[in-house]
Amino acid sequence: MKIKYLLTHADEMGGTQRAVLASAASAAHRHEVEVVSVFRTRAEPFFAVPEGVSTRYLVDATDPASPRPARRPQAAEVCRVLAAQPSRYVEPAWDDAFHRLSDLELARALRGTDADVVVTSSPVLAALAVQLVPAGVVTVHQEHAADERRGLGAEPLLRHGPALDALVVGTDAARAWYADAFGASGPYLAVVPRSLPTGFRPRSARLNPVVAVAARLVPDKQVDHAIRAFGRLVDEHPEWTLRVYGDGPELPRLRTLVDELELNDNVHLLGAAPRMDEEWARASVCLLTSRAEAYPLVLAEARAAALPCVAFDCPDGPSALIRDGVDGFLVTPGDLDGLTAALGKLLADGALRNRLGDAALEAVGSPVADPAGAMWEELLGQLRSGAARPGAADAKADRVAEYEARTQGGDAVLTVPAAPGRRVATDLAHKAHEVRIEALHPGLRRGGGQVCLVADDLTPADVADRNLGLVVDVLEGAGIPYVYVDTPDDTAADDVVHRHTVVVAADRRADFLDAVADAYADDAVYVAVVSPEGILTRTAVAGVLGAWGLVAAPDTVRVFQPVVTSGGLPRLAGAHGANVSFWRESEHGRDLELPVRTTIGQVLPAGAMTPVRRRVAGREVTTLAPFERARVGGFDFPVDVVYTWPGAASETEATDAPGSPSSPDSPDSPSSSESLDSEALRYSLRSLDMYAPWVRTIHLVTDRPAPAWLDTGRVAVVRHGDLFPAPEWPSPPRGNPLAVETRLHQVPGLAEHFLHLTDDMFLGRESRPGRFFHANGITRHFAARDALPPTPVSADDPFEVRAAKNGRALLEARFGRTATQLYRRAPHALRRGVLREIEREFAAEVSGTGRAAERSHTDVAAATWLHPAYAYVTGQGVPGEIAHEHVDLGDRAQHRLLTRLLASRAYDAFCLAGAASAVGDVPYAEQARIRCAFLAEYFPVASRFERGSARNLRTR
Repeated sequence: MKIKYLLTHADEMGGTQRAVLASAASAAHRHEVEVVSVFRTRAEPFFAVPEGVSTRYLVDATDPASPRPARRPQAAEVCRVLAAQPSRYVEPAWDDAFHRLSDLELARALRGTDADVVVTSSPVLAALAVQLVPAGVVTVHQEHAADERRGLGAEPLLRHGPALDALVVGTDAARAWYADAFGASGPYLAVVPRSLPTGFRPRSARLNPVVAVAARLVPDKQVDHAIRAFGRLVDEHPEWTLRVYGDGPELPRLRTLVDELELNDNVHLLGAAPRMDEEWARASVCLLTSRAEAYPLVLAEARAAALPCVAFDCPDGPSALIRDGVDGFLVTPGDLDGLTAALGKLLADGALRNRLGDAALEAVGSPVADPAGAMWEELLGQLRSGAARPGAADAKADRVAEYEARTQGGDAVLTVPAAPGRRVATDLAHKAHEVRIEALHPGLRRGGGQVCLVADDLTPADVADRNLGLVVDVLEGAGIPYVYVDTPDDTAADDVVHRHTVVVAADRRADFLDAVADAYADDAVYVAVVSPEGILTRTAVAGVLGAWGLVAAPDTVRVFQPVVTSGGLPRLAGAHGANVSFWRESEHGRDLELPVRTTIGQVLPAGAMTPVRRRVAGREVTTLAPFERARVGGFDFPVDVVYTWPGAASETEATDAPGSPSSPDSPDSPSSSESLDSEALRYSLRSLDMYAPWVRTIHLVTDRPAPAWLDTGRVAVVRHGDLFPAPEWPSPPRGNPLAVETRLHQVPGLAEHFLHLTDDMFLGRESRPGRFFHANGITRHFAARDALPPTPVSADDPFEVRAAKNGRALLEARFGRTATQLYRRAPHALRRGVLREIEREFAAEVSGTGRAAERSHTDVAAATWLHPAYAYVTGQGVPGEIAHEHVDLGDRAQHRLLTRLLASRAYDAFCLAGAASAVGDVPYAEQARIRCAFLAEYFPVASRFERGSARNLRTR
């Protein structure tokens, strides 16, 4: 069999290169093997090429300024022109190393390949292979990174993976993640560990006082954690040294850190080592501090050298190799104290090092055997024989077709499962208890490594409130005194989630944990230790707390029941749990010192200990009188939302046909008879219900019939005629949204502070009022990336730019200042009083816009441009920060942003812009289908504003 392994940079130092070369060496004993590197970057490769393996380079990039084909010389100018053009196969966001020159060489090499099997080593190469290799060639991708943590880097594999014959991963957890990601469109998924070189392996006698770290020096490897943890132990173990092997951009920062900690005598940054097996043999302990690892080859190599290993238990990799306490230690990711403690045990105890090291070597097995090679041999044989059988090509075509259908042609939405949660306890008792709970409650399902309740009618706030109930029920049932406390509203934090906190006396900690274990022995309720930095450390199902060995005296624990929708996303787990912190008395025995910061501080004076009852999350809880007082800096004003929803409605939108989305029994499905643009409004309302439970009243300003699915008892419908009453306004505008903006402050019953949205705006994650307003009422506005052009109004300007330029002229005339900003299409924070001032200050222009039935070159944008600019100039508004994305659905190239939005859920808000006619290369009907498919994935929970939905009925 002819096997070709494809690498991007075979010459460089890295775990991927080392693993591919080891796998190629193993296969070369039985097959004709070639390693094909897209780029040549060194005169000599960092790793020696194994015997029996040939190598080939496609592009010689040893001179980065003058890349050229490696097969033969070509005109320098031609090469420079091609290298300056972007790749047609590889997006720059995926990997910016590729260009048109590499495209041409790859096409030549792959389309004409005589290989039986092509094995790729990165998502980009997998995407290239399935597009370029001839039919009949088996394509296999071996994934070397934790893809659920890669973000956009995983996209080419997820997008082109259905056309692969097989995807090979290193762990069962990774296989489960890809099975969820691909569904029925996925290739064959196989779990094969990375190969280790066979033959003689140097072994450590574990006598040298050396701790070894081998990693590329990039932020994800977190080598600074290793240095800091080791530095804490130097005074106690001055004979030990830490050797760091590797190069990368973090090297200067790590050198500075070593200097700052005065560790130059004990910490040595030694650069990359081509024979790392020899360096492991010179060490006595291996340390791994990565944020994410798919299958860490460094651990496999260190264990083969008989070293005990200490590693952060990041997703997938380390726990697949290390048995905690048996042949190494697994530490909660980011837990520096835990890392220091585990490393300290090995430095102090030679017998422990020997016992764990011997166990690691025994687990690795014989240096002659190659289990991974045998697994590859069996897999490739099966794939090759399968590819030769009739029906294999049809099966692949069916997978691709399923993917195309699921993603609206492959350019729109790709559902990506949630990344696994932080590691739960791995002992057998914990796993057995989870299995028992699943048997007791068949409706539960696995998600993120935990057993989850399935619910399609719960928002993040609902889940947080349920978790508070879990805690309060236990406390009150066990007669344990507690106090509900308010924590600061930190709007600058990215992790803005709805969460409750109670505090309990430290001497009742054990009583509380025992009560939780008893109360939820048969339920999927989890308890996690919360570090002082707010990080969840070890997590266990409540029923095994007694046998689990919980940290002796945690300051804070978090109690939660994971919840997932029937579609698998979103998953609401530890982030929305209820915190229980344990107070201690101050030295004089009167005041209480808390491990958490509250709105009245971390020390509660004895004079403040007046208990009161308060209604929180639909139930009575105990709190203290100071928490009940209105405070400076607290939000105590209502915030409304105003939607402007212009445009003429079709008559069918008011119908209520059975089975249509207007029908109460089917609140989610798109309608064939109803205009699809009302679906955007549906999902925008869902985003508010999910992520802004603090909104008081929603007002829908429109001239069209309300959608039949809309519960008008919960959304106040405001007709244009109400804002433009006759006879003063004889003809309400129908085709000019800027005219409607001039009258928003006239909405009946509207709060002073409100958000203005259109139906193409959505909240993307949980928010707080402080994202949009200061507690004193001042508004926040969000500047766009592009500035307002400093040119006069032109007929070629988009209408919103014309309106902004007109507003700029008004501000210049009134205040003598020139505005240079455009504003994002994100929710606009507005005040009625400011809009009234604008109406008075610029009466003629505002009135003229309000009376313009169609858009005019003299219009002003009273709400979306003048308000933020005027409020800033007059001291009533300030710039704010918002994580925001704008997607033009008319531009097919931007559709991939939808996958990014769905995978990360890291944006506070986003806008899905479209048009009522063909825009760019995407017809409007296709835009609408793609938009609805994406929104249904992002917001699967039907809101309380939809008639007949579960939330609508439950919250009446």
